[in-house]
Amino acid sequence: MARTLLLGAACHLLLAAQAPVSLKQAVEEALERNLELLARRYEIPIAEARLLQARLRPNPRLNVENNLLDVLGANYVAEQGPAGPAETNTVLYWEIETAGKRRRRMELARQAVTVAQGGILDAQRTLTLEVQNAYLDLLLAKANARTIKEILETFEALVKVNRTRYEAGEIARVELMRSEVAALQFRTQLLQAELRERQERVRLQRLMGRPAPVPGFDVMEEIRRDTVTEGLEELAAAALAARPDLAALRSEVRRAEEEIRLQRALSKPNLDVGLSHHKQYVGPFPGQTAGFRFEIPLPLLNRNQGEVERARLERQQAELRVRALEQQIRAEVVSAWEQVQTARGRLQTIETELLGQAGRVRDTIEFSYRRGEASFLDLLDAQRTFSETRQGYNEARVEYARSLYVLEATVGREVR
Repeated sequence: MARTLLLGAACHLLLAAQAPVSLKQAVEEALERNLELLARRYEIPIAEARLLQARLRPNPRLNVENNLLDVLGANYVAEQGPAGPAETNTVLYWEIETAGKRRRRMELARQAVTVAQGGILDAQRTLTLEVQNAYLDLLLAKANARTIKEILETFEALVKVNRTRYEAGEIARVELMRSEVAALQFRTQLLQAELRERQERVRLQRLMGRPAPVPGFDVMEEIRRDTVTEGLEELAAAALAARPDLAALRSEVRRAEEEIRLQRALSKPNLDVGLSHHKQYVGPFPGQTAGFRFEIPLPLLNRNQGEVERARLERQQAELRVRALEQQIRAEVVSAWEQVQTARGRLQTIETELLGQAGRVRDTIEFSYRRGEASFLDLLDAQRTFSETRQGYNEARVEYARSLYVLEATVGREVR
């Protein structure tokens, strides 16, 4: 049965590896299988276990004493002294918690569960952004590798043409060597680009929680180009309302308030109430009595002052952290917004001006070179400029999509 399940899982992974993975699928798989996130999710049941412990009441206590036992040969006689008779004292105690300590413990534990839940949501937000960035980095590596491969094919074709021209005596050998060296340089760049592509595949699969890189893994060619229509103030307000890390920190303030209440309650002493039973072994009919007792500490010196003060300072610290994070979120929204606008402007400039112009210059220089009207250095410079422009275009597309994902992660929800 186990072998069948393992075989089925292997087949599932093999079929999944053959089909390109979308960004949505990558994020879903990461949220389901990423080991670091799975480990962090234990924080919630751990906090819930503390809540279970907080609900428990104190255990009763049983105290049994046997006194005046004749183990040393005293041979008790009532007229000869007080060395007996043997007796047994049994006391059953209950500790009665005062000042609502149990209720305060439970509320404190509930707030701790809320804090843990907010922390997990923030971890999911962070992991989602990491997967999105890794996905885009892989797309960028693939696009750059394709660009360099296309340029390499152009130079390899040029090397063949130059070799024919050299054999025909139309160009010098140094011209052929220059084209061969240029092709070799682009071949080296292609090897580096392919290595970067393989590294990004491994990185993305690690974030997705796969135990080992799957052969044939690939992603869909999807890069966002949508435009943000929401205003800056609207996005800032949405971030302050939706960010899970801020919600968790606000829950931490409430948890600190409950901690103060609990520590103040702990300053009130509990009451120990007991029922006692006393038995003396005198004659054939032992004497038995019952009693009632209670015990309460007198809070004259220790009134839990230190813990109350510590809890109060922790609440002030948490409140300052909330204010600091709110300021940080506002700054992050502005920064992410500016990043979106800058990336969008750069992408539009490359698309409308640089890309077409660099292509036309490259084609013109190549045509002139084939006719002997331009030098090889002119051709190489034009080709490198075109290559840099194409790679810059690939980067601009990816960076604009990345800026949108950063803005959404900063706001804590999808942007419109």
